[in-house]
Amino acid sequence: MTSPVDAALDDLAAEFELLGDWEERYRYVIDLGRELEPLDDAERSEANKVRGCASQVWLVTEPRPDGTVHFRGDSDAHIVRGLVAILMRLFADRRPEEILAFDSGAAFARLGFSGALSTQRSNGLASMVARIRRDAEALQAARP
Repeated sequence: MTSPVDAALDDLAAEFELLGDWEERYRYVIDLGRELEPLDDAERSEANKVRGCASQVWLVTEPRPDGTVHFRGDSDAHIVRGLVAILMRLFADRRPEEILAFDSGAAFARLGFSGALSTQRSNGLASMVARIRRDAEALQAARP
C-alpha cells in the first residue's frame, strides 16, 4: 500500500513529467510557491527561521490533536518559496513516523532536483528537510 507521502510524491513526479525542460519546471515551482498559506509578521521570527539557507526561510510547525503535524512556510525568494510549497505537499498533515520514514533524497532525485538546483539551493533544501525531520522527531519523542 502506498503511503500518503509517497502518493504526494507520485503526483508531483507526474506533474513534473508533463513539463518539458527545467525552465518550465522552474516556472511551475514558482507558481506552487504562490499557493502557500500566508505567514503573519510575527511568524517570520528568528525562532521559525531555517538555518543553512542562503535565502530567508521560515517554517512553522503545528502539531494537531489527531497526531499529524501541519507545516506552513515561506521564503523571500521565489524559487525557494516554490521548494517550500513542494515540501508542504510532501510533509504537511502527516504523522511524524511517516515523515521520518520518507526518503527525501530519493524523492528529490526522482523529481530531478539533483542536477537542476544550485549547490546553495540544494543545501537550503536539505536544511529545510532536516528542520522538518527534527520537529517530527521531537513530536514523536514527546508522545506518551
